[in-house]
Amino acid sequence: MDAHTITPQEYDELPEITDANMQRGTWKIGDKVVSQKQGRTAFGAALKQKINIALDPDVLAWYRAQAGGRGYQTLINATLREAMRGVQLADTVRAVVREELRRTA
Repeated sequence: MDAHTITPQEYDELPEITDANMQRGTWKIGDKVVSQKQGRTAFGAALKQKINIALDPDVLAWYRAQAGGRGYQTLINATLREAMRGVQLADTVRAVVREELRRTA
């Protein structure tokens, strides 16, 4: 096995992977060639953790309606991710304001 560590300069020399490159690629699960949809689904599922969560019926109904009945769990995940980003942004803004106030005091 090659124990060479890639340097930052070598990374800069690597060609960019474009959407066109990705379209020409072959998706495999094990040794079996699968469709892009099957590959992306399997890849996404491998990255996510399954949980059980209790939601109010009206909340669940709203998300199902928004997603057209399919993909509502993805929509819930996206909403939670946006909430996380909002909290992170608020924390960052608070930290910057505090630092600026310290500098001017």
